Amino acid sequence: QVQLVESGGGLVQPGGSLRLSCAASGTIFSIYTMGWHRQAPGKQRELVATITSGGITNYVDSVKDRFTISRDNAKKTVYLQMNSLKLEDTAVYYCNIYARVLGMGASDYWGQGTQVTVSS
Repeated sequence: QVQLVESGGGLVQPGGSLRLSCAASGTIFSIYTMGWHRQAPGKQRELVATITSGGITNYVDSVKDRFTISRDNAKKTVYLQMNSLKLEDTAVYYCNIYARVLGMGASDYWGQGTQVTVSS
């Protein structure tokens, strides 16, 4: 079993910053890619950022130069530093990992989501 616990969401004014964290636990043998997705009301879930086990990052164009994804492999934790937040960043943010659990093949695992609201 794998559990992903997210934290750091909340209400922030436009131009503000938030830092999301997602800690993985369970019988994890190896974590490959870690990432963040988001889903705004009435919209499909979209990929925000990913980071490989080797530290290669990828961002959706709308957050480039504003968001930074990072990971701490020892803590099995992925972070998303969000700066210069805009109204359109309002969404539920979901942590995602692609990992191999002991005795099983690699699969995707998802967190429960954390609300980020950007409002004046």
